Amino acid sequence: MPYLFITLSLFCVELLYFKIADHYNIIDKPNHRSSHSSITLRGGGIIFPITMLIAFVLGYSTWAATLAVLLVATVSFIDDIKPLPQLPRFTSHIFAFLLIAYDLNLFLESLWVLPIVLVLLIGWMNAFNFMDGINGITVLYALVAIGSFSILPVNESSLPLLITIGLSCLVFGFFNVRTKAKTFAGDVGSISMAVFLGYLMIKTIIDSGQIGYILFFSIYGIDAIVTILNRIRKRENIFEAHRSHLYQYLANEWGYSHIVVAVIYAIFQLLINVLVIYLDGKGSLSLFVVLELLLVLTLFYLVVRTVVVRKMAFKKTT
Repeated sequence: MPYLFITLSLFCVELLYFKIADHYNIIDKPNHRSSHSSITLRGGGIIFPITMLIAFVLGYSTWAATLAVLLVATVSFIDDIKPLPQLPRFTSHIFAFLLIAYDLNLFLESLWVLPIVLVLLIGWMNAFNFMDGINGITVLYALVAIGSFSILPVNESSLPLLITIGLSCLVFGFFNVRTKAKTFAGDVGSISMAVFLGYLMIKTIIDSGQIGYILFFSIYGIDAIVTILNRIRKRENIFEAHRSHLYQYLANEWGYSHIVVAVIYAIFQLLINVLVIYLDGKGSLSLFVVLELLLVLTLFYLVVRTVVVRKMAFKKTT
C-alpha cells in the first residue's frame, strides 16, 4: 500500500510540474546539436530529488545522502532555467561528494581513497549527464542499475529506498519513453540520478568489498570516456553540447528510433550486470577478471563505433 500511494503521489507531482513548466515556459528548444525536433517540457526529472525527499521522510534514506541529491538538484534546476557558470555547478558537486563521503565514513579510510572517489564520482555525474540525449535512455539505464543493485543481498537494507526511487523512474518513464516525449529529465534529473546511483555504487562496493560492481556502469562509462578522448583528439571543447556519442550517431545519423537505441543500451548493460552477479556468486569476479571484461567491452565498443562512423562517412560521399 505505501508504494501504491507513493506511485500515485508521484504522478500528481509530475503533472503539477508540467503545469508549472508550461506556465513559466521551462522548455527545451531543439537546435542543430539536439537529437529531438520538437519543443518539449524540460526538467521532468525533478521527480527524482522529490522522491529522494519522500524517501527520507519515510525513513528510507539518510539525511546526508538526501541532502547531497537535493543540493545538486537545486543548482541543476536553476541551470536548466538560466545557464550558470561552471563554478556553482562544480561547487555543488564537491559538496555532494563531501556529504556522501561523510555518510559512508570515507573520511576514516586512507587519504588516497578520497581523491580517487572524488574524481570517479564527479566523472560519473558528468558522464551520466552527457549520455542524457535521447528519449528513454536515462530512465531505462537507471532502472537497470536500480534493479541490479536491488537483487544484491548486501543491499537488502536499502531495498525500500531502491524501490521508491525505482517507482519515480517508472512514473517519469511513462512520460519520457515515447517516440515524442512529454518531458525531458533536464540536468535536474540526470545529475540528481547520477548522484544517487553513484552513492549506491560506492556503498555497495564498500559493504561487499567487491570493486567488480563498477561494471554496472560500464556501458555509459566506456561511451562517455571514448567520446571525450575522441573530442580532445579533434581539439573540440568537451564542455560544449555535441552529437558525438555512439547512441547519438545511431539515433541521428542512422535514423534508429530513440526508444530502440535506449533499449539496446539498457539490454546490453543488463546482460553485463547479470554476468557480473553470476561471476561474483561463483567467486570468480577477481580484479583481473574485471579488468579483462573492461578491456573486452572497450574493444567491442570501439569496433562498433568504427563501423558506424565509417558507414556514416561512406553515406556522405555517395
